[in-house]
Amino acid sequence: MSRILLVEDDDLIGTMVRLVLEQDGHQVDWHTSAEDGADHLSTTRFDAILLDISLPGMSGLELARKIRRSGTGTPIVMLTAQDHTPSKVAAFEAGADDYVCKPFDMVELIARVRAQIRRSQGRLELPSDRLSTVGRAKLDMDARRLLDADGNEITLSDKELELVLLFARHPGRVLTRADILDEVWGMDAMPSERTVDNFIVRLRRWVEPSPETPRHIVTVRGRGYRYDP
Repeated sequence: MSRILLVEDDDLIGTMVRLVLEQDGHQVDWHTSAEDGADHLSTTRFDAILLDISLPGMSGLELARKIRRSGTGTPIVMLTAQDHTPSKVAAFEAGADDYVCKPFDMVELIARVRAQIRRSQGRLELPSDRLSTVGRAKLDMDARRLLDADGNEITLSDKELELVLLFARHPGRVLTRADILDEVWGMDAMPSERTVDNFIVRLRRWVEPSPETPRHIVTVRGRGYRYDP
């Protein structure tokens, strides 16, 4: 189930959008102000964000800029009655991925939201400098390396890099050892589940403030591991 943040101050539109998205299988968190939406974003990870441009207080454009300045790459779809080129350009420059004009067809909206979520799945969200925070470390995608809290370089093997990426792509999701073996080593490889545990031990040394009491790469007893940013 995908989780979607909806920021829309029109009660009728907000009710209809939430209804059709929930019927499509999504979980929708609806707020009527950008300020409330921003507060929710600080504590919850979403798969897509739907923003009205004209909102009381902070506008949808301002919230989009704030989201992008934070380095978050979650897809943003703007919902607006402003159907003219300058408004569309302003939305895309603010960081929007798509732009839907009111009144809009709900079937088209669902299709656009699905497309944005589909494109973002499996893609590591990175700010433009290609550095992503993973626990107390920084992941440099281009150089295939980690920098620890002191700025020291840790060169990653291919499997170590793939393990870091797997967790970074799925924050909050429990990954079983079988999931990790399949995604990192592949179906044709024959490592044991103990191999996963050994890699996790090494990863914790790099990203955890206290590897003995991990709070980023967490063991979920009887199930596997979960990455908590």
